[in-house]
Amino acid sequence: MRVLVAADSPVVRAGLEAVLAQSPSIDLVGSTDPSALPVRVHELEPDVVLLGQRGIPEESLEALFTSGPLFVLLTEREDGARILGELHSGLRAALPHDAAAHEIVAAIQAVMEGLVVLHPVLVLSLQIAEPSATPAAELDVSLTPREIEVLRMLAEGLANKNIAWKLGISEHTVKFHIASIFSKLNVSSRAEAVAIGMRRGLILL
Repeated sequence: MRVLVAADSPVVRAGLEAVLAQSPSIDLVGSTDPSALPVRVHELEPDVVLLGQRGIPEESLEALFTSGPLFVLLTEREDGARILGELHSGLRAALPHDAAAHEIVAAIQAVMEGLVVLHPVLVLSLQIAEPSATPAAELDVSLTPREIEVLRMLAEGLANKNIAWKLGISEHTVKFHIASIFSKLNVSSRAEAVAIGMRRGLILL
């Protein structure tokens, strides 16, 4: 497995390099500052990028996650909806910044096997509280089978036109279903809807 390390701190990069050097199955192809990551990915063609969160502009993350290699993210964030959104944008694994060496190596091995990895510590951050103005008991969460289909496709990161094509319906109808889902779950974004869908067992990563 060819792995490239990217982090803004030279100390962090050195630490991650030392972690990867312990695994005979990993070929460390280099390390880089995040600002040079697109160029280094093109030059080195790694299978996996082990990415430190700091130094990566939010607007650049989605483009990076779809640039070719599989991304394993070390993060300090506790924003469950945002982490979930990144997983649906192409991120393959998310671990806390202080994850143990064996957890990092295991995550790299898992994504190479086609799995998506979310560390148990970060799973707790997905527990999005429902708005206090609307008690949970009063929420109408009885989604129709079609709405559940649409919600699961939202979890896959599909755009409205792709959902419409898969279901054989119009984009207008897809928008109607999404609006109904948002209303029933009392949310205002796809990430929130997906997170609550996961909590209620409607979606599995």
